[in-house]
Amino acid sequence: LPGGKEGNYEALDLWLRFLFPVLGGLLIGLIFKYYSKGLYVLGVARVMERMSYHQGYLTIRGFFLQFIGAAIAIISGHSVGREGPHVYLGAAASSLFGQFLKLPNNSIRIMVGCGTAAGIAASFNTPLAGVIFALEVVMMEYTIASFIPVIIAAFSATSISNLVLGNDPAFIVAEVHMGSLGEIFLVLLLGFIAGTVSAVFIHLMHRVAVSSKAIPFWWRTTLAGVIIGIIALFVPEIMGIGYDTARQALAGELGIQLLMILVIFKLLATVASVGLGIPGGMIGPALFIGVCLGGFFGGVLKFIFPELSIDIGFYALLGMGAMMGASLQAPLAALTAMMELTYSPQIIMPGMLAIVVANLTASELFRKESLFITMLKASDLDYDANPVTQTLRRIGAASLMCKQFVQLQQYVTFENIDKVLKENPQWLLIETESGENVLMPAVDLVRYLGHDEFTKEQEGQVNTDSLVDLLQIPAERLQAHSIHIQATLEEALEVLDNSPAEALYVERSI
Repeated sequence: LPGGKEGNYEALDLWLRFLFPVLGGLLIGLIFKYYSKGLYVLGVARVMERMSYHQGYLTIRGFFLQFIGAAIAIISGHSVGREGPHVYLGAAASSLFGQFLKLPNNSIRIMVGCGTAAGIAASFNTPLAGVIFALEVVMMEYTIASFIPVIIAAFSATSISNLVLGNDPAFIVAEVHMGSLGEIFLVLLLGFIAGTVSAVFIHLMHRVAVSSKAIPFWWRTTLAGVIIGIIALFVPEIMGIGYDTARQALAGELGIQLLMILVIFKLLATVASVGLGIPGGMIGPALFIGVCLGGFFGGVLKFIFPELSIDIGFYALLGMGAMMGASLQAPLAALTAMMELTYSPQIIMPGMLAIVVANLTASELFRKESLFITMLKASDLDYDANPVTQTLRRIGAASLMCKQFVQLQQYVTFENIDKVLKENPQWLLIETESGENVLMPAVDLVRYLGHDEFTKEQEGQVNTDSLVDLLQIPAERLQAHSIHIQATLEEALEVLDNSPAEALYVERSI
């Protein structure tokens, strides 16, 4: 961009400010029209949906659509972030690698968590926030089995990012501080305001996404470009990621009026871009809106109470964390990101209060779910993350299967029965003439042989080559159904719920 500066859309001519997003939206729409095959929801929301219902399986088509779509969107000045696409690219790369290695599904889920953490860590230079975001938002679990690989992934991604891009924090700010404990009420008030703005943000995003579903996708993305272009004619700071403007807000270099204008129009621009289908992230815009909102709040306080030592950068930083936490419903990730983005550990204590109040305001007072889940439901997708299901997803069926079983045909000789029982099986998996499989306790066969037939054989009255129909002897029998060796216990439960099967057996290939 002009001057060789990142995000310097303000220096573009008026006609370029309008033309860039329009052409970008049109190009994205045409690419998706001909190559997406119905895949329109990407980013963190898609990763969450695939984790919830598809064991974390992502496709190479989605990988390239996300890469190309997000690149075009950011370059052309749409109001989107890079963090959501980074999450998807990391998660998809990890998922595809796990699929290539034919890992169990619970391991592929961990791989997706690793890719998510790597994406956030490399995007922000925030390794700890990457780990927390992956566990809190995508995987919804905190276990040693997931912690260790996710931490290693975040470390690796940050190391490579630092090697290529350097290790400076995303926002270099002067030391910020709270003037006195008397400002805690003001921190609480900012949290409430940020939660309210987040609820408005989520509500508008949902309304636009639902209302525009009937419009062809390429028309939607082009319309998004027109809206962004019109806004950019007057407020070019809303274009692109906007970190340059966010840095100015953190430094207290922007006036109160401009900050309020940026809050309103960045929110509207992001709703237009993401709500109409532009494949970009929502984390960056949430940070931008939060910084400007906090800066505005601090500026107003300083104007009204000049006698107080109000630090505008302090409230701008709090607003950033509060807006991110409430919009994404990820308080711990927001708190960690707020600290790592600015290297400001002193912000943790007041940040806790602001983020929690903002979260509760959006979720409990206004009954709003996170932006990710809102976008999923607006696209007629769903998300389920109850504790029981989460536990079942973490465990591979093969790891808990009973291995004391023997496979038999329906008709078997006494000689074979004798060989089988010497292996002390607990179960007999019987393949019937119709090709179905039945599970029978081995003890029932032993009990049967302990009566007439077994006695006759001992007396030499039965030929050891004669056949026994295992479906005719008195015994308990369960209708069995196969599941793949990669399946989790959640998948096993789904098979039991959705079929007449009473028992499951694990098979290497189906």
